[in-house]
Amino acid sequence: MKLGLTYNDVLIVPKKTLLNSRSEANIQTRFTKNISLNIPLVSSNMATVTEHKMAIAIAREGGLGVIHQFGTIEEQVKEIKKVKRSTSYIIENPIFISPTITIAEAVKVMKVEGVTSLLVKEGEELVGIFTSKDYLFEEDMNKKISEVMTKRLITAPYGIKLEEAKKILHQHRIEKLPLLENGKVLGLITTQDIKKLEFWPNAARDKKGRLLVGAAVGVKDTIERSRELINVGADVIVLDIAHCHSDLAIQRIKEFKLNFPEVDIMAGNIATGEAAKDLIEAGADGLKVGIGPSAVCTTRIMSGSGIPQLTAIIDVVKVAKEYDIPVSADGGMKFPGDVAKAVAAGASTIYSGSFFAGTDEAPGRIIMKDGKRYKRYMGSASHDSNLERKENLERKQVKERLDVFVEGVSILVDYKGFVREVIKGLVKGLQSGISYCGARDIKEMQANAEFIQITSVGWKESKSRGDKLSE
Repeated sequence: MKLGLTYNDVLIVPKKTLLNSRSEANIQTRFTKNISLNIPLVSSNMATVTEHKMAIAIAREGGLGVIHQFGTIEEQVKEIKKVKRSTSYIIENPIFISPTITIAEAVKVMKVEGVTSLLVKEGEELVGIFTSKDYLFEEDMNKKISEVMTKRLITAPYGIKLEEAKKILHQHRIEKLPLLENGKVLGLITTQDIKKLEFWPNAARDKKGRLLVGAAVGVKDTIERSRELINVGADVIVLDIAHCHSDLAIQRIKEFKLNFPEVDIMAGNIATGEAAKDLIEAGADGLKVGIGPSAVCTTRIMSGSGIPQLTAIIDVVKVAKEYDIPVSADGGMKFPGDVAKAVAAGASTIYSGSFFAGTDEAPGRIIMKDGKRYKRYMGSASHDSNLERKENLERKQVKERLDVFVEGVSILVDYKGFVREVIKGLVKGLQSGISYCGARDIKEMQANAEFIQITSVGWKESKSRGDKLSE
């Protein structure tokens, strides 16, 4: 019978380092065949983990957020739009309004769309711009915006270089620069976006300077949902199924690549080399590994199925390497060192909910209990998650218990503050792991890595005496 190992069962054997400081370690990597990241951290598509705030925050640090699919297509599309509009070189589809609407109506549009300015058009002619400054001290919100909007407009030709745009913005002391071609507005550059570009130099961006964002889909509406998400800028689609090694999943991957050959699709979850081969040959551009390792997943308990996570990663990577397909390790990590172990075992990225749940950017409110602050963290297959999805879709409270097969739980996790602080700790841990492997980057780490299996006493020795974590 084969032995299955997970993170607490092994340690990385230390080797002579070439680095003067762990900060020199390069952690750039690939998420899928054509999607590169500056840090190998991906936030999971869970309802209590990744919506637009998380996706924006993690992409600014160089990673990726995957927007969950537990809502309508329209709701998921709105989340993708918010990420794509948050930062870019050029806002290519600025929002237009009519000069006849009221200030109150315009403010509502700004809140819904998550923007700070609106271009005002009369017919096809650009006649003004409306920003928060235009109604800052306004008492009558029923006024038409034509009475308060900024009418003196400075514009520039579409295709202008960023440095030239900065000069125009500075020269005229303006914050918004509409871009025109043959009298038609094709884009908008703002000082806020330029500041964001310079403030987050390590951000994961697409060719247009917008933040990278992923979106998850299931098997029921794969093509329909993917089409809408790709149309608004989703960079990568994640086919997220509890047991992805199935004929139906393989069929959906083939259909996806026929419809969207230019877009990468990651498929998961799987835990074997055989599954890796079947999904890659169907067209998968990336693989997600993990059957039941999550803190809020009970698959192994309910079904008796699964493979300890480290062994699963090694088995899948062995096959994926033959096809040059990246692997993402999903779940089971509790410490920064687990990230280092997953990457050393061959994973190009780690895909986590537990690391990022409980942060400010995770959806949900802070809960006070016994003088401590918490946030709720729900497994996607939990009863609570299924109940919330049903209530959101039906727009009403559901009092009866749902008749669903549950493979997850809902728990409270410690409130952690801003996600960037969590990311910093994970990055430093991984860079230390690279240094201990005698490597300079992830590729060298994986080539040099050597594991040693340890006993339960060895694991106990690894932890500090003040550590209150369970054995």
